[in-house]
Amino acid sequence: MKEQQITPCLWFNDNAEEAMQFYISVFKNSKAGKVSYYGEGAPLPKGTVLAANFELNGQEFMALNGGPHFTFSPAISFVINCQTQGEIDDYWEKLSADPAHEQCGWLQDKFGVSWQVVPAILGTLMGSPDQEKSARVMQALLQMKKLVIADLINAFENDEHQLIPDLQR
Repeated sequence: MKEQQITPCLWFNDNAEEAMQFYISVFKNSKAGKVSYYGEGAPLPKGTVLAANFELNGQEFMALNGGPHFTFSPAISFVINCQTQGEIDDYWEKLSADPAHEQCGWLQDKFGVSWQVVPAILGTLMGSPDQEKSARVMQALLQMKKLVIADLINAFENDEHQLIPDLQR
């Protein structure tokens, strides 16, 4: 793994290694790294995974088994910028585990980690100097669960767009 200054550390109760294996199966160009274990006198039983390091598309992460003291919250999320609708669909299918926590491109995975699966073009659409166009994109986005690139572009280009509310997207 390459040296990076900041590495996100994800706190799990007791399934850090399972989470690592799941995430490296979801993201291409990903790999497992060093796994360390608790020894005698530790907060969890000797031999339990303490930390699992891994890399997702060039970004280093650490999964830590720290016990039940903390859980994930949508206050922290990871953004996945996607070039195509196929990429969005693929990540959405693999990561989304709780439809009640899907909105505007956000989802939660089976571990409770929040992800934003967004088209790379979204920043361009939302940052347009034409504020009416950007506002239409925002209105379209607010109606979606999974983001649909064609609908966002249609909203940007056409103020008469007809977006069918389909909260299953």
